[in-house]
Amino acid sequence: MSELFENKSKFLSKLPSKPGVYCMLGNNGSILYVGKAKNLKKRVPNYFQSEQRDRKTTLLMTKVCDIKLTITNTETEALILEYNLIKKNKPRYNVVLRDDKSYPYIYVATEHQFPRIEFQRRAKSHKGKYFGPYPNAAAVRETLTELQKVFLVRQCKDSFFKNRSRACLQYQIQRCSAPCVGLIEKNEYDNDVNSTMQFLAGKNKSIVNGLVKRMEQCSEQKKYEEALKYRNQISRLKEIQAKQFVSTSRRTDIDVLGIASDGVTHCVAILSIRNGSVTGNKNYYFKIRGATSRVKIQQEFLSQYYLSIKSPSEIIVPESVTKDSVLENLLSDKAQRKVRLTNNVRGNRLGWLDMAHKNAAYELQCKISSEASLASQLVSLGKLFCNGDQPKRIECFDVSHISGEATVASCVVFNELGPLKSDYRRFNIKSSDYGDDYAALSEAVGRRYKRIKSGEELMPDILFLDGGKGQLSSCMSILQELNIKDIIVIAVAKGRSRKPGMEQLFLTTQNEPLNLAADSPVLHLIQRIRDEAHRFAITGHRQRRNINRKRSRLDGIEGLGPIRRRELLKQFGGIHGVMRAGVEDLSKINGISKAMSVRIFNNLHNHN
Repeated sequence: MSELFENKSKFLSKLPSKPGVYCMLGNNGSILYVGKAKNLKKRVPNYFQSEQRDRKTTLLMTKVCDIKLTITNTETEALILEYNLIKKNKPRYNVVLRDDKSYPYIYVATEHQFPRIEFQRRAKSHKGKYFGPYPNAAAVRETLTELQKVFLVRQCKDSFFKNRSRACLQYQIQRCSAPCVGLIEKNEYDNDVNSTMQFLAGKNKSIVNGLVKRMEQCSEQKKYEEALKYRNQISRLKEIQAKQFVSTSRRTDIDVLGIASDGVTHCVAILSIRNGSVTGNKNYYFKIRGATSRVKIQQEFLSQYYLSIKSPSEIIVPESVTKDSVLENLLSDKAQRKVRLTNNVRGNRLGWLDMAHKNAAYELQCKISSEASLASQLVSLGKLFCNGDQPKRIECFDVSHISGEATVASCVVFNELGPLKSDYRRFNIKSSDYGDDYAALSEAVGRRYKRIKSGEELMPDILFLDGGKGQLSSCMSILQELNIKDIIVIAVAKGRSRKPGMEQLFLTTQNEPLNLAADSPVLHLIQRIRDEAHRFAITGHRQRRNINRKRSRLDGIEGLGPIRRRELLKQFGGIHGVMRAGVEDLSKINGISKAMSVRIFNNLHNHN
């Protein structure tokens, strides 16, 4: 029993009648839950009244060893502090958003003579015009693709644009008007850019009317090719408008929240309406131990989600909110305009709310079905390889490189809930045998399982390897050296045709490979795990390769700092001049000794 509960009455008697934040701590000092209160003296004692607790709070209080208080001047300050603490510490018993990526925008570089249009994750990082945020990256990329077909506005980087001597492939496939080589007049290009921005601002009708007017003028002047271009643009815009499945004449920005819960898993669906049209939706899932009301889910979600982004002018929520609430005032201050939280709606807004509810219910059902399917697959996997015991933890390794360059091995982890991304690991391979997959895999497995044996990581029940007999043999040698025996190791080879469904499984317990049916649930799970390891390895390889290719060949030479590197490149006119230089030539450079010149020469020419 902690000191807190032994001296409960003393602790409660000292609670201040002020607004603030309370953090409930576990036995190791970790934060289990963060909450805020308008009056700490009235709020905190409720946790000690067992008859008023729900199941979640009861479970929480069995683990709480201490409560730390932070007093604030106002309830608004408490709300902000609560948000910051939850985001930083991700307490187990709070509703914590797991998707921390920034939201996608469409950016128009209006400061350029011939503006470009592009996808960006962060707004306000450059001068220009931003449109968004959009609910997901797919919506942005689809919009960019359609706009590129209609208005032919360039999407290339400025460095590419400046160095063109002839039109690129985008011009040939009619995705760009090639302003880089003067194939379009500036005023015409400006018209296309303005039309693009009008469309993104939701002024679709005025764009179409303007294009119709230009088409008629060109037709009257017998400029039939230009008239045809405008007619095609009008047709494409009509197609895009048809995809806007909900719209209203009021050009408002609204988010609509739908909440669905089965008591354990909760889903919040956000329907985004921008300039009167639904632009898409995004879903968030989380689990909280014990029962949690929809009001509580809504309250915590609103504070975490909208305190991290710029809020729209109106947020429609499924559960009632108090008028002029603290959160509403805080969001308004942050956005520097009025932000309304509304619940009692009708007309189009009621339709949107119903749609958000349906989306949340559907996505939750999909999530539950997916988890049920995974549970069934794990049971089948256990029957096949683990003597009927369901595996609780699975790991899979893969190696990625191009001719030995920037070799990266990946380790992905799955448990009963699916991918456990917090436990994923990448290994930058240091082996000198470039291009040797066996050596790379041995190094990665050795580094990983030394940590597992020392207790730093958990031991998996099954270890999958992307490969065949060779990979299996290499891995088993490493595990035997480490004296690790209680683990099932399976190599997954793609088969001769390298088609999904033709995989061969190599095990240590049998000489011949095991072939599962193409529709086997176990094979589907193995394919999913193997493909995730492959994806994670390729991503790491590409990142490492990009870093390597940006690095100078002079980097990493002992004793050669940035000033001397810069002097070398300046004196010899670049890295190729340095490569052609001999030891004597190098030693003539100010600050480069004879020993240093030998070291530089040997490193550049791979001499030991």
